[in-house]
Amino acid sequence: MKQYRVIGKSVPKKESWDKVSGRVKYIDDVQEVGTLHAKLVTSTHAHAKIGDIDTKEAWKVKGVRMIITGKDYPLLIGTTIKDRPLLAFEKVRYYGEPIAMVIADTEAIAIKASTLICVQYEPLPVVNSPEAAFQKDAPLVHENVEQYLIDESSGLTGTSGGIQPIPGTNIANIQGIRKGNIDRGFANCDVIVEEVFSFNQSDHTAIETRCADVEIKKTGEVIIHSASQEPFEMKDLISETFNIEEGKVLVNIPLVGGSFGAKTSVQLEPLAYVASKAVGGRRVRLRNSREEDIVTSPVHIGLHATVKMGCTNDGKLQALKLFFLFDGGAYAERSVPITKAAAFDSTGPYKINNVWCDSLCMYTNHPYVTDFRGFGRTEAAFGVERTMDIMAKKLGMDPLEFRLLNAIQPGDTSPTQVLLNKSNLGDITECLLQLKELMNWDRGQRIEISDRFVRTKGISCAWKNGDPPPGVGAGTILTFNKDGSINIISAAVEIGQGTKTVLTQMVAEKMNMSEDEVFIQMEVKTQDSPDNWETAASRTTFMSGNAVLKACDDAIRQLKRTASIVLKVPKDELEVANKKVFKRTDPSVSIDFSEIALGYIYPNGKVAGNQVVGRGTYMIPGLTEMNPVTGKGVQGPEWGVVAQGVEVEFDKRDNTFKLLRAVTVSDAGQILNYKGAETQITGAMNMGLSFATREGFIFDDEGKVLTTQFRSYKVMHFGEQPEYIVRFVENPVKGAPYGSRGLGEHGLMGMPSAVANSLSLAANVSLQKLPLTPEFIWKSRLEAGEVH
Repeated sequence: MKQYRVIGKSVPKKESWDKVSGRVKYIDDVQEVGTLHAKLVTSTHAHAKIGDIDTKEAWKVKGVRMIITGKDYPLLIGTTIKDRPLLAFEKVRYYGEPIAMVIADTEAIAIKASTLICVQYEPLPVVNSPEAAFQKDAPLVHENVEQYLIDESSGLTGTSGGIQPIPGTNIANIQGIRKGNIDRGFANCDVIVEEVFSFNQSDHTAIETRCADVEIKKTGEVIIHSASQEPFEMKDLISETFNIEEGKVLVNIPLVGGSFGAKTSVQLEPLAYVASKAVGGRRVRLRNSREEDIVTSPVHIGLHATVKMGCTNDGKLQALKLFFLFDGGAYAERSVPITKAAAFDSTGPYKINNVWCDSLCMYTNHPYVTDFRGFGRTEAAFGVERTMDIMAKKLGMDPLEFRLLNAIQPGDTSPTQVLLNKSNLGDITECLLQLKELMNWDRGQRIEISDRFVRTKGISCAWKNGDPPPGVGAGTILTFNKDGSINIISAAVEIGQGTKTVLTQMVAEKMNMSEDEVFIQMEVKTQDSPDNWETAASRTTFMSGNAVLKACDDAIRQLKRTASIVLKVPKDELEVANKKVFKRTDPSVSIDFSEIALGYIYPNGKVAGNQVVGRGTYMIPGLTEMNPVTGKGVQGPEWGVVAQGVEVEFDKRDNTFKLLRAVTVSDAGQILNYKGAETQITGAMNMGLSFATREGFIFDDEGKVLTTQFRSYKVMHFGEQPEYIVRFVENPVKGAPYGSRGLGEHGLMGMPSAVANSLSLAANVSLQKLPLTPEFIWKSRLEAGEVH
């Protein structure tokens, strides 16, 4: 690996001191005098016709400025299928769906008035799972899907080859994978296993709930402040939906207090816009309570998966057949691209020549869905990786050796039939070998501690391609201060992942200067920043990083041009370092950035050079549309691969367990910020363990979510985490900034299946549903006759 001055070092985040000292201002910390507050009235039914909405008592509350219902704005929005009403009219499709909105002087007044609005319902049959939604006689969540518009402008349809809801069903879309010949593949198999896996929808539990402020100026400008990952998509959607000139929609994104995918797609902002419009353009804030953030806003997708796997007696995988029924909830939104992405990388990092997959996005009467860390791969990996262990057990093989035997290699092809090489693939074999050592695998996978306690180890693998749509890109501007230091303007949103800091490292490395002399604008303003695709898919550093490097090249050209005139040295003999431009063969011949960056003028008034403004743009080349039937196409520039393991101590008497160690070995290409990468992976591992062992919505028979607060929706607390071990394999990616790969999501993707593999061995029963609570393990053991 090449050694760098700044790249690869553990540089503290630019915003760290402000965060730990409490000086950072998130959107809800800024209280502008005169701001009105909106509160939503939400459905108490999962599926029902809306009758009379009585607002008389609410209007009597002093301080209420306006009440809006769905009938006032009977329009449909959505970033894939335009199927979602701004406020429900005619009928509600999930528990917690917004029906009306109260705008008042204070949030307390708005809440009080909202509780006084009475809604009459006519209950309808509830579609309470993706399996139920798939049945031929299932009630329809949407009766006329063929009438909905497809949002071709979102970019989400381009990489997927189109979206096709099926009339008369609850199927919002189907994505297929057809590689090789599945029938011939199974005919060549000596051993075949077929299993079913599932988990319910869940929440992202970002520390900051969603929040949006909107103000409409007298000039017609719409000023939006939002906690979001998608400022430019928001700008486009508001402009298109409400017929406003794009230039008049100004979106401002401060630092965002966590997301994990929760704040992708446009959510509260259209509601805040109509609230502001209803009160004459005054600034209106719409802020979720924790309960609303869990239920009313979009959630993490659920899944019911059937996995059929076949191999030869010597352990060589021959065929894999997958049938995914994803719980997309009441509206298509981001569930469509998630279910597509799950199909694209459905095999995991294994060589399988015959693959058949149908990934269905199902409408249900559950909350609708947005991105979640891993974007479909975490979900698919749970079924595939559990089946890998089940197959290894049936073969009598060590599960780690079974994975090594089938690990995908350069020269193989992906499920989407892309030829793989060391650059675009990475090295899953090396990840597994390091995992083997770190897990002390040779000491045994199952160790009996006593008659009551047993320690077991489980492993898994995962991979992910960012699969952005064709035509997406990023832009960056560099400006200089009088002292020669540099400012970066980039629309990459800082959600805690450290991208802004990494971009400053790139500039410092390229310009041969200290990272302390490179500054970056933390807030994103669409009026000031070049257009940038959403901050998602582990693609931000890739795209924005390439744009930053091009901006550096542009700035260096300008600096050398001016310096060449002043120093009377040819441009190709000049170098840049330490805020100077100097002659390569005689560094004493030099000029400081501070003398030329803002322009150089001779004493006689002659101009030698103008202000330096570096400009860089980047668009990912080579992406294609993906065939909706076969999945064939180029979905993204590279895969990140990861091998993970979890060791648990299991109590056979009461079915409780303790997480002892969690290990991740990831091929992340060139590491840009070592401590930043390590903590990114660690945080993702913690999130994956929490999802695996305790998180998940509980629905009653009528589709009502019963886990609406942290008393009932459990997440992992500090002190409950195991020992975390993170290691990296570094195979640089051609065309990526400094050879880096995406890694922000990879620490999560294999954790649920690794825990399930470990606990299945400990409990001596196959665990195939999340979360893995002691109660569920006890029930599974009881059904299997392991306990009485």
